[in-house]
Amino acid sequence: MSFVRRIRAWWNRDKLERVQEDAQMTPLEHEVAEEDFEAKKDDVRVSEYLSPPGVDFESDSEPPRHP
Repeated sequence: MSFVRRIRAWWNRDKLERVQEDAQMTPLEHEVAEEDFEAKKDDVRVSEYLSPPGVDFESDSEPPRHP
């Protein structure tokens, strides 16, 4: 096996696993996965474009108060 073939096999290994998973999914599972993907895209878009640079709301919040 040549070096290039090894690299291609390694590079496409995840792609083959995803294709096998997709082949075993039901139409309902495909729909749910697509909705989840779209929701993740929206979350990334909001975090990249709508929040000011350098703002991290979790680190800027106050620590919990102990009684």
